[in-house]
Amino acid sequence: MLQQSVALIAEVLYQKGIKNIIISPGSRSAPVTLAVVRHPGIRTFVVLDERSAGYIGLGMAQSLNQPVGLVCTSGTAALNFHPAVSEAYYLQVPLIVLTADRPPEWIDQNDGQTIHQEAIFLNHIKRFYTYPLEFKFADARWHCERILSEAVNLSMDFPAGPVHINLPFREPLYPSSKDEPGIVSPKRIISKIKTHSSIPEVSLELLNKTWEKSTRVLIVGGQERLDTDLISTMKRFVTKYNIPVIGDVISNLSGLEENLISLHDLFLNTRDGNLLESLKPDLLITFGKSILSKNLKLFLRKFKPGRHWHLQPAGYVSDTFQSLTHQIPVDPKLFFDTAFKIFRPTNERQAYLNKWNALENFTRKYLHSFFPAKQFSELEAVGIILQRLPENINLHLANSMPVRLVNYFGKLKIRVEVFANRGTSGIDGCVSSAVGAALQSSIQNILITGDMSFFYDRNAFWHRHIPDNLRILVLNNHGGGIFRMIDGPSSLPEFETYFETNQPLIAENLAKEYNFEYRFCDEREGLDNYLKTFFNPGKSVKILEIQTDNKTNKTIFDQFKSQFY
Repeated sequence: MLQQSVALIAEVLYQKGIKNIIISPGSRSAPVTLAVVRHPGIRTFVVLDERSAGYIGLGMAQSLNQPVGLVCTSGTAALNFHPAVSEAYYLQVPLIVLTADRPPEWIDQNDGQTIHQEAIFLNHIKRFYTYPLEFKFADARWHCERILSEAVNLSMDFPAGPVHINLPFREPLYPSSKDEPGIVSPKRIISKIKTHSSIPEVSLELLNKTWEKSTRVLIVGGQERLDTDLISTMKRFVTKYNIPVIGDVISNLSGLEENLISLHDLFLNTRDGNLLESLKPDLLITFGKSILSKNLKLFLRKFKPGRHWHLQPAGYVSDTFQSLTHQIPVDPKLFFDTAFKIFRPTNERQAYLNKWNALENFTRKYLHSFFPAKQFSELEAVGIILQRLPENINLHLANSMPVRLVNYFGKLKIRVEVFANRGTSGIDGCVSSAVGAALQSSIQNILITGDMSFFYDRNAFWHRHIPDNLRILVLNNHGGGIFRMIDGPSSLPEFETYFETNQPLIAENLAKEYNFEYRFCDEREGLDNYLKTFFNPGKSVKILEIQTDNKTNKTIFDQFKSQFY
């Protein structure tokens, strides 16, 4: 009966569209491992480290835009999925987490690898399910099929996210030749039909009254996947109504071009209160997830808009700027399509757009002229890398300094999609997520990471599924460089030991261990020279390590920002 029940898991997941499953090996999980491995339609990946496995699955699910399964054994193995599960929850990425477990009678009985696994990811999953322990009754099979269909459907409901199915198994765990059931077809699969919301006429009239009174309208896009249809619709909307759109690099709105304000994190750093007051919006329209720019968040929290509309089809809505007045439960594209036909344009909004564009253009000129001729820093290195980036790539940005440094340079080439783990913003799985995305992508995946993120997540490569379309640029300043950039830590006597945490490693040994192509440079001429061929196709992962000095980085970074104080 056990083998039939787990064979059912594999077949239902397959029929629900889950074709990729990451397996972290273990004994208690043997039944489900064998079921998915032996299913001809499921592709499996073996990753020993559950923390890395979780993030690889996250990267795969992002790339595929559909759920990916995770399998592990009982005990602390399941706990090691938690960082990736938390990231997926806040990043709204669908994962199906399958954790093997001991039967309930052995919990708290000093049995090996036995902990309380029910609701182990509580508050960071959409729902938790316990798979039935017995399968001999007709209702039990109905229950199993219902759980599996419901879990996959829920993972994809907006906002998407992880679901957890705990699988308690009794021994024997390994099948004999007589017990192998092959594929067990479900009697029923529950499908969910997608629908689209619209804005009732009475609500449009209410919104239009606010619109008519607002001459300073600002749109802010949070983190989102690249959506060319949304960009096309927004382009028509913001051009017709003369509306500035603020987008961090993770918003993937570079295709908006003229109306996109992307250098805001620099010029909103000004201490000119009159200037900031003049940028205060009457109406703020937002969509998407997290905002990267701290200066943008501080600006909108201090200079609050008169009205704030947030566009989101369903789910919990964050009040990031402490100004939310209306939740509009529709897809952003539908909203802009509808508003384009209803709202009246006016020339009075042009002056507000001109202010934002003037600041954007001033900052762009400053960027092009800033860098000192003699000193080389990681900020300049990032600028050179972005100039050399090919088009039609996925660009992955590790947390801490890399994602912030790239954001200072604003809009990217149009056919570049940016990925970053900004759900919880940890450094722990940035490399693994890029590996997972590269494994499911036919185009080149490029990761810009700091040394701390890179070495912390070195188990991202501890498996046999190494993609040859991954290029990694390691910004190595031999410590947590961000702690020199933020106020507070650098003035403490404990700074270098307990905050910056100096480390002597370089990536060359890791590259040798995994037989990756490796290059090292510590000056701008070498970097520019290496980048001429670094992005060319190859037969393995390529690593380009760029070494800089933390003190120099700090000096140049302070000079860079001082223009806007």
